[in-house]
Amino acid sequence: MAKPILYIGADHAGYRLKEQLKQLFSRQYQLVDCGNAVYDTNDDYPIFAEKVAREAVKHEAFGVLICGTAEGVCIAANKVPGARAIAACSPIIAKLARQHNNANILCLAGGRMRRPVPGLGLTTAAASKIVHAFLTTPFSNATRHKRRVKMITRIEQRR
Repeated sequence: MAKPILYIGADHAGYRLKEQLKQLFSRQYQLVDCGNAVYDTNDDYPIFAEKVAREAVKHEAFGVLICGTAEGVCIAANKVPGARAIAACSPIIAKLARQHNNANILCLAGGRMRRPVPGLGLTTAAASKIVHAFLTTPFSNATRHKRRVKMITRIEQRR
């Protein structure tokens, strides 16, 4: 049986965590690294967010994005029609986003800013629990949740 595909990407602030998560999830998933391929403090997160979002939507797969706070990649990914990216700091948020919103892209805080920011960024252990919760939780298919996801799609189509 073929492994499911998981698209992953990060800027310099999430590069280290991305590499660690790739090692942890490579047995269960076929990982497609959408960059950055090297640690580069001058890279720009929207490039990787767009790549992951476009591939995840095109192939009806999941994506994981990592930047310093999770917010930048989340904003950028959500500009791609069909992307439902969420920034999660706990497994319960990841689960609820899958169950209620049929989220397809998980955004995480790597926290590796140019200057240290106390409390910013997830540990590898915490991030792996969030990723696991996201990837293993199905969409509920409840009528109210399907209706709301359709409403989101209609908003995208009005652009």
